[in-house]
Amino acid sequence: MHILVLSFYYPPDIGPGSLRAKSIVDALIEEGPSDLKIDVITTMPNRYHSLDVSALKHEEDGKVSINRINLPIHKSGMFDQAKAFVSFSFKVRKLILNKKWDIIFVTSSRLMTASLGAWVAKQTYSKLYIDIRDLFTETIDNIFAKKFLHVLMPLFYKIEKWTFRSAHKLNVVSAGFLDHFKKITPNLSPSVYTNGIDKIFLEKDFSIKETKHKPLVLYAGNIGDGQGLHKIIPIVASKLKDIQFRLIGDGSALNLLKDSSLFKSQTNIELLKPVLRNELINEYKKADILFLHLNDYEAFQKVLPSKIFEYAATGKPILAGVSGYAAEFLREKVEGVEIFNPCDDRSMIFGLQKLLNGPKIFNREVFLTAYNRQFIMKKMAKDILSII
Repeated sequence: MHILVLSFYYPPDIGPGSLRAKSIVDALIEEGPSDLKIDVITTMPNRYHSLDVSALKHEEDGKVSINRINLPIHKSGMFDQAKAFVSFSFKVRKLILNKKWDIIFVTSSRLMTASLGAWVAKQTYSKLYIDIRDLFTETIDNIFAKKFLHVLMPLFYKIEKWTFRSAHKLNVVSAGFLDHFKKITPNLSPSVYTNGIDKIFLEKDFSIKETKHKPLVLYAGNIGDGQGLHKIIPIVASKLKDIQFRLIGDGSALNLLKDSSLFKSQTNIELLKPVLRNELINEYKKADILFLHLNDYEAFQKVLPSKIFEYAATGKPILAGVSGYAAEFLREKVEGVEIFNPCDDRSMIFGLQKLLNGPKIFNREVFLTAYNRQFIMKKMAKDILSII
């Protein structure tokens, strides 16, 4: 059996897409037949231009052959991302010439990676399994609502319909996406294999062992328009001088945050570049409260941020500015969480003070067992293999 895994991100690059792609490759090797071979086509590490990560262009690792594509230098803006993807797609087309696979597996947050996978599957007469990590069209529709580029939305919706109807099977990481797919693929019911908790988190002790002058609130992840940190962190920090805010990450909205006059006037906000996972775990250990926030876009009513699983694994209190399905999931599944309406500084302050006066560590053993990534990916690997 021969499988192609197509992912824009793959280790040693960082981020949820990279971790998910690697975990499914590992699970396919474990669950697949003895003659299984996997080709991975991905990019050279590029998620954050501020993080210098090196990797081999071609790598053989047992049953896995990895081809990494060089991209033009880019940042996180929409135009740069489009330019990078065009370069990626042209090089993918060259790599698939005269090749044949039984299954094409593609994991995609941006619609175009999934569309590229659908095109590859048709060119190679392969079965197609698409893993959807975000609702690209709804997100873009919200972001472009008052911009000229909104005229492109009919094109994006046509591409979306063609892509998802080309699949033999679909998976979504959030059950909140299911209603969206009922309209697009009425004859194909997606499975729901969420993100999960990696073994490295289950082996660590995250209890605080150092004394600090100020409580530390930590955010770690993408700093884009989707997270909307620029809309809330400077305001809350200006009102809570006795609390330290540490933000680790990079993204398209970084300058919106840094260039804010309110941000510049605060002495209790640290802004650090992205770090690799071992270092990030050490930062989690130092934190008193872990912070999560999504912008107040309608599209984010349906998402389930991957960061929830890492945060929950630490046992630390979680302060979450989310609504919709993510809020529902947290209330039902995770102890020690205060939820507030996105971009609402008053309710954020109320929730933060409540957490500071509560327990420092929560027992989340039931959640850790239920959302063990290795267990989830094993089931998903069997689902992928079942399409042959």
